[in-house]
Amino acid sequence: MENVSKNRIPLITRDRSFYVSLFALAVPVALQNLITFAVSFADNLMVSSLGDSAVSGVYMGSQIQTFLQMFSGGVEGAILVLSAQYWGKNDKLSIKRIISIGTHFSLIFGLLLTAVCALLPSTVIGVFTRDADVIADGAVYLRIVCFSYAFFCVTQALIASMRSVEAARIGMTVSAISLVVNISLNYALIFGRFGLPALGVRGAAAATFISRIVETLVMVFYVFRVDKRLCLRPSDFLKTDSVLRKDFIRYGLPIIGGNVVWSVNLMGNSVILGRFNQSVIAAASVANNLNSLAYVTMNGMSSAVGIITGKTVGAGKTELMKEYAKTTQIIFTAVGLLTGAALFLLRGPFISLYSGITPVAADYAGQFCTVLSVTIIGTCYQAACLFGLVKSGGDISFVFKNDMIFVFGVVLPSAVIALLLGAPAWVVFACLKCDQILKCIVAVFKINSFNWMKNLTRDREKQNIG
Repeated sequence: MENVSKNRIPLITRDRSFYVSLFALAVPVALQNLITFAVSFADNLMVSSLGDSAVSGVYMGSQIQTFLQMFSGGVEGAILVLSAQYWGKNDKLSIKRIISIGTHFSLIFGLLLTAVCALLPSTVIGVFTRDADVIADGAVYLRIVCFSYAFFCVTQALIASMRSVEAARIGMTVSAISLVVNISLNYALIFGRFGLPALGVRGAAAATFISRIVETLVMVFYVFRVDKRLCLRPSDFLKTDSVLRKDFIRYGLPIIGGNVVWSVNLMGNSVILGRFNQSVIAAASVANNLNSLAYVTMNGMSSAVGIITGKTVGAGKTELMKEYAKTTQIIFTAVGLLTGAALFLLRGPFISLYSGITPVAADYAGQFCTVLSVTIIGTCYQAACLFGLVKSGGDISFVFKNDMIFVFGVVLPSAVIALLLGAPAWVVFACLKCDQILKCIVAVFKINSFNWMKNLTRDREKQNIG
């Protein structure tokens, strides 16, 4: 009996520091995500007054930004997972080297993607849709916005670096500044206010480009002049470490690979839905914006759990981590149910904000949002637990393999089959989101096996840090 009692894991942890840290980290990250969403939403909403073609063009053009975000997010994830564990050991020197390595990877990819999109914008948009008007508007948008990619990569790597050492507020501040700049410039450049020309889609792209530059400048100033936790200097980004680089590649590649797989999934979504007409594409844009809005709070909490998990596992507190894991599952199940209900109830008012889309597009959007009100429940549980616990706890390859199986074995094949059989657009859309529910089954068994806690750090004396 004594043995059973000793091994019993409470469903709700009594460790108050968990809730304090969860709240302190989740709120600024969630607000940053909300503000980042608002920047994209502002583009989408203002452009909606130009009609379905413009909305669809910007939506298709933004798919490359989504691809960049997923790759950059993979690098950020590697920085977060490794740095948070070293933060648990209070090894700041190793964290600095990891940040330098991650920033180099992200920046190189951003520059390569910029070159491709600047040289072949119409070809890139043509991958997603056959509609000539959508390709034309999307190419115009992409040709300008692609020059923001390198700035975005640097900013996000630095924000991830600060998050890993529990300095999450700066990301929120940077995003707030970007929001003000982006909305102001959107209004001025899309519609031709304050004596500026009305540039339409070009104006939306230019506003995003300028706001990304501002983000980077603010973030660089903070990291080099304000932050006292790591005290990074420009020279730190010229230094590296061969052992930590190997660790970054070893543990980072599955994270980056998982995000790239997910970005391929999102682009596959666009290609499949792009086989429908402009109304369906515009509806998908509207529905996915509502999904993103619903996701921001959960994503902030998930990131907070990831930081807590990395720090706890890095410090070797595995029994305490088991308590946190049980509590996390209960919290995110509740968050999912509440989010799903809210999304269902608010779908009508949200769609009505898009006054420029056609009634047909609005009807499709309502159908898609109904599907999302169900799948978001699964998203809140499995995405938060698989990233916040399993991936951040050190079992990185499991999440990558799981995503590979679902994306290429379930999601895309089922959607293609539904499309070929002539199924309604909402059925195809549901196939594209079905993994959000199915992954919950895998997540329950994986999390409660507790075999995902792996310390990825090294002892300083075994490294070649200089």
